[in-house]
Amino acid sequence: MKNGLLKKIMAGTLLGIMTMGFVGCGSSGNDSKGESVDLLTTIQEKGKVVVGMSADYAPYEFHYIDENGKDVIGGFDVDIANEIASALGVELVIQEMDFDALVSALPAGKVDLVISGMNPTEKRAKVVDFSDVYYNSQHGILVRAEDKDKFKTFADLEGVKVGVQLGSTQEEIAKTEIPNVDLQQLANVNNLILELKAGKVDAIVMEKPVAEMAVKSNPELAVGIPSYEEKTGGNAVGIAKNNPELLAKVNEVINELNETGKMDEYILKANELAATADIVGEDEEE
Repeated sequence: MKNGLLKKIMAGTLLGIMTMGFVGCGSSGNDSKGESVDLLTTIQEKGKVVVGMSADYAPYEFHYIDENGKDVIGGFDVDIANEIASALGVELVIQEMDFDALVSALPAGKVDLVISGMNPTEKRAKVVDFSDVYYNSQHGILVRAEDKDKFKTFADLEGVKVGVQLGSTQEEIAKTEIPNVDLQQLANVNNLILELKAGKVDAIVMEKPVAEMAVKSNPELAVGIPSYEEKTGGNAVGIAKNNPELLAKVNEVINELNETGKMDEYILKANELAATADIVGEDEEE
């Protein structure tokens, strides 16, 4: 799923690989003869693929300060996006937005792909198509260290304030696994961590790799006991519906990364980067 998770760093620095404004992209359409055109053709004609991400989710994708003092986005989702762009022979453009806006951005033509640690749930699959799974992870809870052994199961969280990222799979897990859950929903994971440290929530439901990354730079926090394995299985790339050629190309890249071992290398690299880099997040508490 860092030594500076919540450092005071002004956001807004130009990103080396990112274009912040919306750019021209879209789902499959018709050519001048009225024939259906797969989005792959459109992407290759415009020379760039626009990938939607919510870059607040280390080690998947996150802002950090590079060796030149620039604010950039790293993580293994970024590496996957770069591999896909390279295979398509186009430039990668990252479009940031809140996680809960990513799925709707695909049919709206605001992005070409979504690569953001997203689970291919049945609900989302009604709106967009998904690639093969590229990574499997378990879900758990992040708590204050003194509460690590307090919650043995998700049911034990009944009656306490539980934080989740808005629009995430973890939001659905909390609703189904925690009786009468007192849900606190925020768009940004870093803000949720601040809420936990301040005592405004008692636990955050999140993917375990992300929780483990948070603990590395916040020793007052801990990964709790409850664990949940997502039944829909892992993380996948989101694609606007009815684009079989683009879907096939994305699956080809994912399969090659897995077969060559590069996917594991990217995951390891992202974890190491997230553990040592200056992560750009919200201000530290005073």
